Amino acid sequence: MNRSGRIDAAVPAVVLVLVVLGEIVTGRGHVVLGLSVMAPLVAATSLGRRATICYAAAAFVVATLLGLYSQQYTSDAALAQTIRLVAVLLSGALAVATCDRRLRHEAHASRLSAEAASTRAVVRTSETLQRALLGSPPQVPGMETAARYLPGDQGAQVGGDWYDAFPLPDGRMMLVIGDVAGHDAPAAATMAQTKGMVRALAASGHTSPAGLLTALDEVLDGLALDSLVTVTVATVDIRGAGASAPLCWSNAGHPPPVLVRADGTAALLERTPERLLGAGSVGAVRTEHTTELQRGDSVLFYTDGLVERRGMTLDDGTAWLVRALGRIGLEPLDRVCDGLLGALGSRGDDDIALLAVRLPR
Repeated sequence: MNRSGRIDAAVPAVVLVLVVLGEIVTGRGHVVLGLSVMAPLVAATSLGRRATICYAAAAFVVATLLGLYSQQYTSDAALAQTIRLVAVLLSGALAVATCDRRLRHEAHASRLSAEAASTRAVVRTSETLQRALLGSPPQVPGMETAARYLPGDQGAQVGGDWYDAFPLPDGRMMLVIGDVAGHDAPAAATMAQTKGMVRALAASGHTSPAGLLTALDEVLDGLALDSLVTVTVATVDIRGAGASAPLCWSNAGHPPPVLVRADGTAALLERTPERLLGAGSVGAVRTEHTTELQRGDSVLFYTDGLVERRGMTLDDGTAWLVRALGRIGLEPLDRVCDGLLGALGSRGDDDIALLAVRLPR
């Protein structure tokens, strides 16, 4: 027992000693023995149940003995003394009940504190795992880049959002943004598998966005993964030093990228929606689209957590994003990403992944 604990244990005993001394000093005519009830009440505030019961019993014994000392058991004073002793007994019982209630509250608070600490530890571990699966922020030689990942407000859960950028064998760069349905460990595992398969397929010769997504359909079907995946795959050819660079992309059910021109105008790269990965019809033809990036143009790839918020429809969220990029889209890409996330005010239910690229002027 530490020093503080010893002091807490001694205080009720001191109270009883003071009551006895008070009775002796004031004389038999001044009955202060009723103050003995303070001992168990003080014990109830800091000691355990057993100690409180002991002090309640001690208070009753002291009150009884002091009654004898003060000659309170005569016919004239017997009724009053009996009432005092009953009050001491009831006060002891109240002290024990108070102690039990305090101990229950302390145990509950301790459990909540331990659970909160455990949850915080799991959340930190999950977020660290998620960031490890994502890897370092991708860099695209010859282009400005920025990437962000913001976990949703889902406790210890992890998610399936990811971004990636890597060079192809022919020198073009491949850009990827994707989202596996779910906010749990299986979703994160499927994300890691899908991300790895995209890189493997690209390295094995599937270097067109539509061709890669078609091959990825077949691979995911063969693995029988019980998950739906949305993904946009794009290539950008920056091998030349010209005034523009062709951007080619194919979209498997993912929110459309946003193109911000060098003059500040922003627009969705929206085309006819195509099915999600893992949604059947393996072997069906996927299409791809092209546009020219001019010097100073930027493209933002994002997951749906950015535009799907409480109290906001998907169309409203997408319109907000286009307006926001029309205002801040020409700022440095790091500030663009931080500005979009900061404008949301708080974490939503879903994770958010951002990948922004710009063709330098």
